[in-house]
Amino acid sequence: MFPETISTDRLSLEILTEDHLFELYEHASIDADHIEEITEYLNWSPHKTLNESREFIESACEERESGRGVTYVVYPRADQANAGEFGGLCGLTIDWRKRTGTLGIWLRKPLWGRGYSGERADALIAMAFDRLDLELVDVLHHVDNNASRSAIETYVERHGGRKEGMLRNYLVYDDGSVVDTIRYTISQKEFGKNNAQNV
Repeated sequence: MFPETISTDRLSLEILTEDHLFELYEHASIDADHIEEITEYLNWSPHKTLNESREFIESACEERESGRGVTYVVYPRADQANAGEFGGLCGLTIDWRKRTGTLGIWLRKPLWGRGYSGERADALIAMAFDRLDLELVDVLHHVDNNASRSAIETYVERHGGRKEGMLRNYLVYDDGSVVDTIRYTISQKEFGKNNAQNV
């Protein structure tokens, strides 16, 4: 259902498997560089043990096998700074009843500010509509996350989508706290019409 790899102009996205265990733990653990900044607005906590990373991968594999979503490892391509290094994770979670895919991403700090979020979004949005025939793609960000807001607004507008508004008390964190999020959507019709105009 999901491609094993996806190539964009500057990135290679590779399905997360057990082969990525040690890379994931190195960059998602409590000892990883800049981990507090990376996870400030995310609803998961840094991994305390290698087994936590293993369980995360097992859960992602189960989700993929059941068709409920897919998680990819982000690697900058050969002509990019940090080429071939584990850059973070991205994915698409699917609610087939609603025919909706939800985008997600986290990147290591050295990859921030390069436009990679929008580039992987372009690829996963195209997969959602062209390959999976979903009707809607949505994306959410923590109400205070201005960096994500800027990136999301840029690619949502590029694909003809829109900001839906604030969802109050929507995102639940590992520590039990609940925060407001902002939701954006792109419909298959908007995506198709906007891409046809840009050809």
